[in-house]
Amino acid sequence: MRTQLRRAGRSVARYVRSAPGTYIWLAALLVTTVLLHHMSPDFESDFLRQRSTNIHELTTNPLRVLISSAFWIDGGGWLSYAVLYSVFHAQAERWLGTARWLLVAFTAHVLATYLSEGLLAWGIRQGLAPQSAVNTLDVGVSYALAGVIAVLTYRITPPWRYVYLAGVFAVYTPPLFISRTFTDVGHFTAVLIGLACVPVTWGRGPAWDPAETVRNGWSRWRGKHPR
Repeated sequence: MRTQLRRAGRSVARYVRSAPGTYIWLAALLVTTVLLHHMSPDFESDFLRQRSTNIHELTTNPLRVLISSAFWIDGGGWLSYAVLYSVFHAQAERWLGTARWLLVAFTAHVLATYLSEGLLAWGIRQGLAPQSAVNTLDVGVSYALAGVIAVLTYRITPPWRYVYLAGVFAVYTPPLFISRTFTDVGHFTAVLIGLACVPVTWGRGPAWDPAETVRNGWSRWRGKHPR
């Protein structure tokens, strides 16, 4: 049991070291999440709004809020993001390299933010949204995550690639017609941006074949458990 635990620990450590940017970001999110839990609800709301990529902050402090908003999670669901970062961000960083992975994440975060907030600004001018929406709370890392999830489409060989892509659209398309918020538009836009980042994936080695992985795993199992 101790040997197995040590092996598991070494495997986890190797995985974390293979995606340093992902886990540094995740550690920063843990720190900010803990800080939020020590704030009163009123103070937390005002604090996050000053770091939010809302219309007011984007027109006065765009660079500051675009960066700072990526280090706070509204609602404090850090554990769920730890899983999502390990499944998607870490895999993308290991495949693309830290620089290219960060380029995809930052591009999706910035462009999806501006498009969704631009749509909200249009809605305010048309009287479809209240004027107070210029100060709406909009922090978090979900646009960057959506872009990275999308770019991982190119990590998988056909026909499994299209199954994965269908799953991505199945998650991000329905909200456009159900809740129809500006953040839903932002998430869908981030997916399209991630798919448009295909040049970033060129030269990163052959795509992953899930069927081959299953066959190899089955062969190893049969080798260890002969009849």
